[in-house]
Amino acid sequence: MSLIQSMDWSILYWIQQHITCGFLDVIMPRISALGNMGMIWIAVAIVMIISKKYRREGVLLLAALLVGVLVGNVILKHVIARPRPCWIDTGIRLLMTSPTDYSFPSGHTLSSVIGATVLTMTNKKFAVAAIPLACLIAFSRLYLFVHFPSDVLAAAVLGLAIGILVMSAAGKFERDHGTIFGNKSRS
Repeated sequence: MSLIQSMDWSILYWIQQHITCGFLDVIMPRISALGNMGMIWIAVAIVMIISKKYRREGVLLLAALLVGVLVGNVILKHVIARPRPCWIDTGIRLLMTSPTDYSFPSGHTLSSVIGATVLTMTNKKFAVAAIPLACLIAFSRLYLFVHFPSDVLAAAVLGLAIGILVMSAAGKFERDHGTIFGNKSRS
């Protein structure tokens, strides 16, 4: 565990010493804000639900995001109760308000990877925008010094698993019982 913590701090300080610049100081808080409460992914899901063609996928995206909130924010953050790096090292100037919830796992990364996974499984063309956006949101959390790299990595793995499981469970349900969304299953 001390090796992981040492690597976490090394990566965060390396980012602060070698990557931070005025341009990214302006851009990264905005990119991070896209992931606040999973809002960008919820907005995409709502647009999909409005569209008859992607209604099923929009509902599944919302379902996967809900699972992510329950597992990541409601359960894991409180069970693990890991302090954020900005709480421990207050010498780094924050470019945003210090978050008040625990650090592990990164909720921004979790919702972003869930969103990118579901969208990519829905239509490979969605990956062109979804995957880079998810990566940028995840990186922004490190750049902004509000998450450890292990928070982001764990959230990415968990988000991938949740996205795949929700899409797979929906596909199995529809194969066994038929679709409830009024359009053909494309899983």
